[in-house]
Amino acid sequence: MAVETPAWYDSPFLKAARREPVERTPIWLMRQAGRYLPEYRALREKYSFLELCRKPELAAEITISTVARFGFDAAILFADLLPILEPMGFELRFGPGEGPVIRNHLGGPKDVDRVQELGEDRLAELDFVFEAIRLAREGLPKTIPLIGFAGAPFTLAAYAIEGGTTRSFERTKCFMIEDSGAWRELMERMARSIARYVKKQVTAGVQAIQIFDSWAGCLSPKHYQQFVLPYTQIVFEAIPADVPAIHFLTGNPMLLPLQAKAGGTVIGVDWRIDIGDAWDVVGDGYAIQGNLDPVVLCGPEELVVHEARAILQRVRGRPGHIFNLGHGVLPSTPVSNVSLLVQTVHEWNPRQIS
Repeated sequence: MAVETPAWYDSPFLKAARREPVERTPIWLMRQAGRYLPEYRALREKYSFLELCRKPELAAEITISTVARFGFDAAILFADLLPILEPMGFELRFGPGEGPVIRNHLGGPKDVDRVQELGEDRLAELDFVFEAIRLAREGLPKTIPLIGFAGAPFTLAAYAIEGGTTRSFERTKCFMIEDSGAWRELMERMARSIARYVKKQVTAGVQAIQIFDSWAGCLSPKHYQQFVLPYTQIVFEAIPADVPAIHFLTGNPMLLPLQAKAGGTVIGVDWRIDIGDAWDVVGDGYAIQGNLDPVVLCGPEELVVHEARAILQRVRGRPGHIFNLGHGVLPSTPVSNVSLLVQTVHEWNPRQIS
């Protein structure tokens, strides 16, 4: 008996992720459900950020309503990178007006043994994520793919070591360089845990996975290759071959060749490199996602249209382009500019002159 092809399989997003020709360039945005939306701010007056993440009905509602409002070509689950650290033994909080704080962060290599790798028992503590996926998948139009995500091993390890946001990454780099054995043990535990987490997201109902290595841009190519790449590969190798895997890394275009080598079928790039140049670096074997500077959406309408068309013109309809920002939507972004961006991308004809 033939298996019916799901409606989302031939969506513009998934076709582009497979580097197939599309009738229109697909678009979705990182943090497309976030603080720039008045309805999201209204929810935040009632619930903390972590409460929203841990309430599957609300997380699914935010995921679905944002796609319905703007007409994005993919939904990304409303969630966060860091709750995975809680069943691994870390105490996480988001204080008012500040970023994430890990109270019991790793003091040094001697603390690695208290990092608890995620097995099935500990994964159960993240059931709120998997239930949100199931509810979002049920509520979304069948033609709209749902993206799940996780932090990469380096980014999660850096949070666990630094205890919060940082500019210097001094603690992380010292840990990494001074005790390579402890670093390897930490990264292997992170990688295996993330691999199990994303596989369970796929089982729960997502059609694609994005891995965020938001902090790896602080590294030199030499250190990335030695201390990061092997562990990122573990994660991508665990994602089923028929599930598009987006590898997003920000802050250092010099890492692009190694980023592609580390894994993923779609390479996400930020605004610090021309998108055509980035594609030339990684080659035609990859789709590419990006890469409008998020601050452009805070500008006048004519700037939004001009800058979006410039990226589209640079790509010129090349199969495999997924339009996105080079990072997440900024809180000060006018809602009307997001609508305008989606309209501009959807109406683009690669034969037109910008």
